[in-house]
Amino acid sequence: MTKTHKRKKMSRMHGNNMGTHGWGARKKHKKSGHRGGSGMAGTGKRADQKKTLMTKLYGNSYFGKQGVTSRSTKKDRRQRINLKDVELNLNVYLKNGKAKKTSAGYEINLSNYKILGEGEVKNKLFINAFEASESAKEKVEKAGGEIKVKEIKFMETPLVENPKKKKKVEEKKPAEQKIKVEKKAEEEK
Repeated sequence: MTKTHKRKKMSRMHGNNMGTHGWGARKKHKKSGHRGGSGMAGTGKRADQKKTLMTKLYGNSYFGKQGVTSRSTKKDRRQRINLKDVELNLNVYLKNGKAKKTSAGYEINLSNYKILGEGEVKNKLFINAFEASESAKEKVEKAGGEIKVKEIKFMETPLVENPKKKKKVEEKKPAEQKIKVEKKAEEEK
């Protein structure tokens, strides 16, 4: 086996025999200044020297505001669908198993959606939905169908009274009642 003799990088990468390893003048390749700073430097909204790199890596959403709201404000993430879309997608719902064709009409399960009233209803639709607008209910009922809306149950916490305070109030009441009875008796006389 023959041994290959590898020349040292110092002798191989002369860069036109200048000793700069192909980087031109010595002052051009000293520190990170020639590449616009180290790391993420120069990626801010005012600096454009690394804009192409940032858009390539992160897309256009890297720059600009993305609409930060206060923590207490929550986005309305309810799903909504118009009646015209329900009519258009009847075949899709039948394939997916969201809908069944019965003798009465179509039974559709859209339990996560709010049904909105845009569009016309041609078929009898019996829809299970989370919410529905008044116009949607009217249109479906006019066509001979029905929208069943999921009932939202509100839990009411029972009022718990402190038994010690209750006793004190009961002790005061008979004394007040006696005074009232005495006043009535005096007025009658």
